[in-house]
Amino acid sequence: MQKAGILFQITGDEKYARFIRSMLMKYAAMYPKLGPHPKAHNQAPGKLFFQMLNETVWLLYTAQAYDCIYNWLSPEDRAYFEENIFNVIIDWFTGKNAREFDRIHNHGTWSVAAVGMIGYVLGRQDLVDMALYGTKKDGSGGFLKQLDRLFSPDGYYMEGPYYIRYALRPFFLFAEAVERFQPELKIYKYRDSILKKAVFSALQTTYPNGVFAPINDASKSMNVRAPGVLIATDLAFQHYGRNDNLLGIAAIQNEVILNGAGLEVARSMADAGAKPVCNWRSIEFSDGWDGKQGGLGILRYGSGQEQMMLIMKYGVHGAGHGHFDKLHFVLYDQRHEVIPDYGFSRWINIEPKFGGRYLPENKSYAMQTIAHNTVVVDQATQNFFQRKEADKVSGKRHFFDAHNPERQVISARADDHYPGVRMQRTMFLLKDEKLQFPVVVDVFRLKSEEEHLYDYPFHFEGHFIFSNTKFIADTAEQRILGENYGYQHLWREAYGGAVNNGSVTFLSGNRYYTIITNTTPDMKLLFARTGANDPDFNLRSEPMFLWRKKAKTHVFASVIEPHGFFSEAQEKSDRARPLIRSVRVLAQNDEATVVEVKGGNGIHWRLFINNGNASPSAMHSIEIGGEKSIWQGNYKIELNSE
Repeated sequence: MQKAGILFQITGDEKYARFIRSMLMKYAAMYPKLGPHPKAHNQAPGKLFFQMLNETVWLLYTAQAYDCIYNWLSPEDRAYFEENIFNVIIDWFTGKNAREFDRIHNHGTWSVAAVGMIGYVLGRQDLVDMALYGTKKDGSGGFLKQLDRLFSPDGYYMEGPYYIRYALRPFFLFAEAVERFQPELKIYKYRDSILKKAVFSALQTTYPNGVFAPINDASKSMNVRAPGVLIATDLAFQHYGRNDNLLGIAAIQNEVILNGAGLEVARSMADAGAKPVCNWRSIEFSDGWDGKQGGLGILRYGSGQEQMMLIMKYGVHGAGHGHFDKLHFVLYDQRHEVIPDYGFSRWINIEPKFGGRYLPENKSYAMQTIAHNTVVVDQATQNFFQRKEADKVSGKRHFFDAHNPERQVISARADDHYPGVRMQRTMFLLKDEKLQFPVVVDVFRLKSEEEHLYDYPFHFEGHFIFSNTKFIADTAEQRILGENYGYQHLWREAYGGAVNNGSVTFLSGNRYYTIITNTTPDMKLLFARTGANDPDFNLRSEPMFLWRKKAKTHVFASVIEPHGFFSEAQEKSDRARPLIRSVRVLAQNDEATVVEVKGGNGIHWRLFINNGNASPSAMHSIEIGGEKSIWQGNYKIELNSE
């Protein structure tokens, strides 16, 4: 109906108007007789759809269609539609489901946008005011409250990239209506142009191919061609000015919206000549509405489609769509995830798979800590999988520095997610001329007064090649890795003891990757794969391994080294073994941690990390082998040659 309305406005051909009127007549005959949808599943129901969210989407688009033919319709038709459709659905949203309408959540955003837009069409400012300020019209809910509370001051959306690509649609469609009907509100400048920041922060969480990083509940393939991103990109270009990165996104989208904003983008694309490309740089986003609840760090190396990305999450939980994964990281290289995030467990809109809804395994596995690349304490999930407890706390930003593209670093803490255990993770993205590619150095410090079992996992995309640790493969019998907290969904595939500096190498794409860790003989190595306790085959079968250590305070230190080349077509394999040979923690205390990395070709590094209060100017010292080392700032990197 919405598309027919636009075509009617452009062409004047009444067949499009008649189509919309005919559809509305059928809805008007049906809608007043409907009760709550019979297949509602633990959520606010719609009448046409199993959840109210879908109904608000329907109203938002129907409001646009109705607006396009409003003056063409007879007064009698308008009265009939408003009595039997719009007044009924507005009462359903703002009366019987007022709590959902006022909810600070993407569901609430769709609700207020839909009611606000139909309010403008009907000429009812009372509905618009309710949409802007909540059902009580006092600012406790509504569109402006959504803009205040769902975004950090940097524009980062608390539910994560997957859900902002969806929420961008109502945010920008309603903002455009507000701008046209009530320009005095200056909605595009509201909260220091938060809508602009929302678009740019969302787009900067994408990989070079335009796919959104799967933070929190998220698919593995959602990309910038999603309708909300298309709408937001074009409107941001129109309202906030020409931007080459927006044109780079538009080039991936390969389409524009059918209005003046889309026309501006299309003309700019034509004037650009060569196909524009994005050139996003490393960046850190604060999280939480006040910007003081941790954040998300993104390190990038290189340009274009060959860019490497390291993403580390240390912000808020993310409400109902949040995952229990503080200090989790993802590594993207060669145009795909190498160390991936599982994303959500859902086959979206595939009705035979649980109606297309979230599957039970989303909670029993995908949300659990072990499904991510962060340390698990005592085989339990962070905050013991209590969402309300997780929502009360957040990760904590420590320091971030990406001014030198060859020496970049993120550091963050999570001290409130396991009782009595303080966690700090520092990740470097380094380029040394002695190595083919940039490497990741990961330093994960855990501190506790009590002994715990620490699992340090790496999920990987590709095929296992070799390990320097002897292990026994489970070839005759399948065993699960644990009883709950996601471990019940992991088949144990192999187990073994450890050696000093244990390593695992796998092949992904055309490149080898070796993860070498400061292991000791008292540690254990476990290989596993998803798929256990999954009778409906809802989970993807994916490999992972972990190092297990019993300790009070411990530092896991690893280097992730990409190396070599493999081509099936050329029957060529080159440099299948890594250059990095050892990783060692030289010293660690409450003030600092020092890690040494050695390898072939004269590689010898020392990395100094501040464990105290972050300060770029403070002096630090630590004793290493009887000698005191002093440095200034949050970190120091020594890339020396032997």
